[in-house]
Formats: sequence, structure tokens, C-alpha cells
Amino acid sequence: MKTLLIIICCLLGLLAALVLIAVVRTLLTPAKKSAYTAPPADENAMALAEKLARMVRCQTVSHPGQTDLASFLELQKVLEELFPLVHQRLEKTVIDGNLLFYWKGKSREKPILLMSHQDVVPAEGPWTHEPFAGEISDGKLWGRGTADTKCSLMAFFQAVEQLLAEGFEPACDVYLASSCTEEWGGDGAPKLVAELKRRGVELFMLCDEGGAIISEPIGGIHGNFAMVGVFEKGKANVRFTARSAGGHASAPGKNTPVDRVAAFVHSMQKHPPFRKKFLPEVTAMFGRLAPYAPFGLRLVLGNLWLFGPILKPILPSISAQAGAMLQTTAAFTVLSGSEAYNVLPQEASVGANMRFIPHQGEQESLALIQARAAKFGLETEVLLSNDFSSPVDIRGDAFKLVERVIGETFPGLPVSPYVMTGATDAYFYQDVCKNCIRFSPVVFGPEQMKGMHGLDECIEVNCLPGAVQFYVNLIRAQN
Repeated sequence: MKTLLIIICCLLGLLAALVLIAVVRTLLTPAKKSAYTAPPADENAMALAEKLARMVRCQTVSHPGQTDLASFLELQKVLEELFPLVHQRLEKTVIDGNLLFYWKGKSREKPILLMSHQDVVPAEGPWTHEPFAGEISDGKLWGRGTADTKCSLMAFFQAVEQLLAEGFEPACDVYLASSCTEEWGGDGAPKLVAELKRRGVELFMLCDEGGAIISEPIGGIHGNFAMVGVFEKGKANVRFTARSAGGHASAPGKNTPVDRVAAFVHSMQKHPPFRKKFLPEVTAMFGRLAPYAPFGLRLVLGNLWLFGPILKPILPSISAQAGAMLQTTAAFTVLSGSEAYNVLPQEASVGANMRFIPHQGEQESLALIQARAAKFGLETEVLLSNDFSSPVDIRGDAFKLVERVIGETFPGLPVSPYVMTGATDAYFYQDVCKNCIRFSPVVFGPEQMKGMHGLDECIEVNCLPGAVQFYVNLIRAQN
């Protein structure tokens, strides 16, 4: 008993020492504040907003397997009017509505590609501002696609237009790309990649949507932060089906298809089989954000070596977005059973959208959920699936270049790596690019985050000049 007490006292003393070390480290880490805010809108900002408004008025809504390109041709006509020099001096290739522009540089070494999609999701529900009117009011441009992502499409076209007007010649080849199928993961981007492969192009870097200048990226950390996406999780759509002989609802038996489906979903919600882990990119993100947090949060985020085991289980309840960066997720989204209230179904099914994390990728994650489904007598059908993307080296030249350009363009704006839990066209470019950066140089506050794929999507007009200047500086940085 005495020996046990000694061991407990030693462990408590060690823990106290470790906590003291963490506290001292935190006290010695200077507290910081994000100093960047977009300047007030001027005439230039309003002119850019008018250009973007014209693009928003083109109703480029995409649907799986769509073939109607009329709205995309309308948008491309508008782009030609808005950016005449781009269309006159760059080599333009159109593949089934998907755009690829080539700007010859002084050298073919280390080419870069700027990209953002043309298509938008449907605009359903009661909008305060008409979704395709391109209305400018209250310092914002309202409409579907303003934030996701015609803003960045406009910005890099404008950047190249300005540089061409100055007579600028890039040091390396520059490509501009824009698909019209991104919102449903269609074949637009793969067709553009196939064209680049045909030309033998190996990109040094590309810059697509994904991260952005996010206001309060984690609750309690205030200000604007450049969250630069360095990889995206894999994804799958999976259907789980329970079968039986059916029957009349007046005499229900046990373990009906609905019972088994419900029990499976409950099991996954209460005891998911996926392991939580702080990846190097996530650890780096928290480490960079820590100095901007209040002391208590700074203590935890800045010392994951000690507090990580405590933070892992509770992080998903604090922030669903942050929690999704630690593990594979399965969100149950589609449910079906009997078509009549008084009939027990012969089969019931539930569909899940999965997002795979690198430490438990596509094959392992699918095997885990299939094994769990089998315990409830459910069949598993994988409808579509792809693994996570290769990560960008956050210590490599491409990330450092983007970080430097962000610093030049947005003084006082902190930069952090970021894990994409959603999907982008950049995923398809891995065969021709090892550095797929995901960053839109626009400010996304709570209103913008809420509006993407939702009601009243909008973008702050005053952030548009900075977005254009970012792309100007990124192209110039190659010289």
C-alpha cells in the first residue's frame, strides 16, 4: 500500500511538473493579435464588384450529368467582354465548356496554374436578395456564386488583365483553368488535366479554392487568418441495406429492416470506429493559431504534446469543423423504407457520406464501417469513393511562396495550414502537380460561411481589390 502511494505521488508530481512546464512555455510565448482588416471599399472595389456582379447574373447552376452548356457559354461571353486582353493574348482552349488559358512565360520551368470553377449550386428557398440579380448593397455583393467561387475567378482574370496592360511578361508559364462541373465532382477538371498531360505539363504549383481569409477560424480566436488548405480528405457515398420478408405493420416482429438500420446508425453515432489523431498539418495549424488565443486556450493549443490526449475526445463537441480534421467521418444523409405506414418494408436503407483521413484512409475506413454494418445484418454498397489527396509540404518552397505573398499582400495577416474537409477540383490535378494549394484570397466572415450553399450568399466588396492584388503578386513572385 505504501509503495502504491509513493507511485501515485510520483506520478502526480510528474504531472504537476509537466503542467508547470506547459504554463511557463505559454507565458514565454508572446500573445499576438491579427492586425489585418480589409480597407474600406473605394472606386476600384466597386468597379470589381460590378464585374463580379455581371458574372453572378449568369445562372451557371450545375447538376450531375448535365449537358446544357448555354449558361456557361453566356458566362464565357461575359468574361471575354470583361477581360479582353486575356482573351486576345493568351492561348484559349475550351473542352465541353471547361476553360484552359495558357500564358507563355520566359521559361517553361516551374509553371503555375490559377483555378476556380464556373458552376454554382442551385439557389433554393426564400432569399432576401434575388440570387442571380447581382445586387450590391450594404457593402456586399449578393448572389449565388459570389463567394463560391466566382470571386476568385474574377480576381485572377483581373490580375492577368492588369499585368497584360502593363506589358508584363511572366518568368514562368502561367495557366488559368476553370471547370463547369466542380459542384458535383464531374469530369470537367479531369478533362483539363488530361489536356495538360497531353502537353507534357508538370506544374510547380496550383492555387485553387479551399481555404480563405477566415474570420475567427476557431471559437475564441478573433480576427482574420489566412487558412491555406494543404490537402483534402477522401470521400465516399455508401449505402447500407437491411432486408426481410416484410409483413403487416399490425403484427411487427423484432429486428425489422428499419430496426436494424436505426440500431446501426445509433451505434455509429455513439461509438464510431474511427481513430482520432493529430496529423502534423493539424498540429501545425493549432500551433500557429495558439498565440492569438486567450491564455487558457493558448495553453492547450500550444502544448498538444501534453493536452492532446485530453483535447482529442472533446474537440468534435467544441468545433465540428476542427473535430473532422482528426478522424474519418460518416454523416448519414439519405434514408428509405416502406412507402406505406401499415407495411413493414422488405428492405430499408441508409446512405452515408464519408470523409477519409490519411491515418485511416479509404480502404481501412470502408472496411471498418462495413464490419460494423455486418453486425446488424446490413449489406454495404460503395456508390463512389476516392482516397485523400497528397499533402503539400508545409516546409516546402510552394507553401513558403504562398505564405510570403500573403504577407506582402495582406500586412498583419497570420498564415496557417488548413485541412480541407470538403472536396475541390484540385484533387484531380495530383498527377500533374505536387503542390496543390487551396486558398481563395477573400475574406469569409460568419455571413459568408453561412451563405455558401445556403441562403443569401454574399461577398464583402472591400475584400475584392486584395484578392486581385494577391494573384498579381503571386505571378510577379516567380520573376
